[in-house]
Amino acid sequence: MSTLLTDIKVIDYKFYVNGQWKESQSGQMIEIQSPYLYEMIGRVQAMEKEEVDEAISLAREVQVEWANTSLQERAKYLYRWADELVNMQNEIAPIIMKEVGKSLKDARNEVVRTADFIRYTVEEALHMHGENMKGDSFPGGSKSKIAMIERVPLGVVLAISPFNYPVNLAAAKLAPALIAGNAVIFKPATQGSISGIKMIEALHKAEFPAGLVSLITGRGSVIGDYLVEHKGIDMISFTGGTNTGEHLAKKAAMIPMVLELGGKDPGIVREDADLVEAAKQIISGAFSYSGQRCTAIKRVLVHEHIGDKLVGILKEEIERLAVGSPEKGNTVVPLIDNQSADFVQGLIEDAIEKGAKVVTGNKRDRNLIYPTLLDHVTEDMSVAWEEPFGPVLPVIRVSSDEEAINIANKSEYGLQASVFTKDINKAFMISNKMETGSVQINGRTERGPDHFPFIGVKGSGMGVQGIRKSIESMTREKVTVLNLSL
Repeated sequence: MSTLLTDIKVIDYKFYVNGQWKESQSGQMIEIQSPYLYEMIGRVQAMEKEEVDEAISLAREVQVEWANTSLQERAKYLYRWADELVNMQNEIAPIIMKEVGKSLKDARNEVVRTADFIRYTVEEALHMHGENMKGDSFPGGSKSKIAMIERVPLGVVLAISPFNYPVNLAAAKLAPALIAGNAVIFKPATQGSISGIKMIEALHKAEFPAGLVSLITGRGSVIGDYLVEHKGIDMISFTGGTNTGEHLAKKAAMIPMVLELGGKDPGIVREDADLVEAAKQIISGAFSYSGQRCTAIKRVLVHEHIGDKLVGILKEEIERLAVGSPEKGNTVVPLIDNQSADFVQGLIEDAIEKGAKVVTGNKRDRNLIYPTLLDHVTEDMSVAWEEPFGPVLPVIRVSSDEEAINIANKSEYGLQASVFTKDINKAFMISNKMETGSVQINGRTERGPDHFPFIGVKGSGMGVQGIRKSIESMTREKVTVLNLSL
């Protein structure tokens, strides 16, 4: 693969506490390898518990004053942050590409989308108002009582972001927390931490109060549980794997949490669907960024009468997908690491052993898995249930809508689903029966637009995101009752 960016020297990155970039007293570093250059592209600090304590202590101090800062004043900081991200897009995008293997175009789009997210977050907050309630609206209530209800910040928010959208899904936690009056301890995924650092460089340029936001890097075995269980943390927002999310939920005890976890999003294709359009949406949903998206379409449930035709269209389109280095703008790129590729390959081999047919794909070059289409997948195969986070698409043939719904709902996950049909009544019937946070009708499963509620049920998470919902999750209602003398 080409190595367009290998002329950039390896950099030792610092962590960010109290408005300063620092080296850890541990003297230890964590190496970050590029998933497609196959070489180290940087090193980040392996922080110690005492340094985490310092960051959280400062955050608690600064948060009080930040909460008392006017909304308009907070907004100015966030607007400046958005502007700095746009200014730095040509610096940040290549880092994202090198670190997580996303094409340069997609990386740049992520940075610009993040700036848009921050600005919209500000606008949403500016238009969120409290409410008043009169006492006499309840039977036996008194006119003399008026309740004034407002939202107040929770305190210090721990934001833990994933590797696949290292800037966008980080800012999707930081921006609502900050505009709501919270301080933030930001822990990026290790693979993605350099991109997170660059995002915080933009925030630093916006001159937020020192200590309000800290960026923590380190080994999970040392500071992971310590952060989650820390008494100075008031709320946790996490995006990542279901197993990790369940672990965090147990450790966090009484702390409010929003968890965005895995998915096994089905694409249900009815007999009356426009197969060409359905195939287009399915392929985009399944293979963009090699399927390394929680909202990727991860299985197709197609009516048996049209199975052969749909599989034929899918095969033809999949074989046109660009595969290789992200530097060449390819759709299917190397997975984040060899362990991930091993897991995907294992799912493919298990399915083949149990009778699935390889329609196309099943080729591997290191951690690059070529887009693979498996037909005649059955419920005894792991690929029917496990989230691959890679470019493999299993096709399960069904005899009815009811069978498709039943198989879809058997999953431990419940993030999103797609339904492809020309019958809007059937679409809503299926949607109503799906045990997912969202259902897309005649479109691929996806996160955006960012102001829509984003919900995971069952093993796909808890709580609601989406800009307004994120602000609400990072605040609580406070009631002040005015007692009048009448």
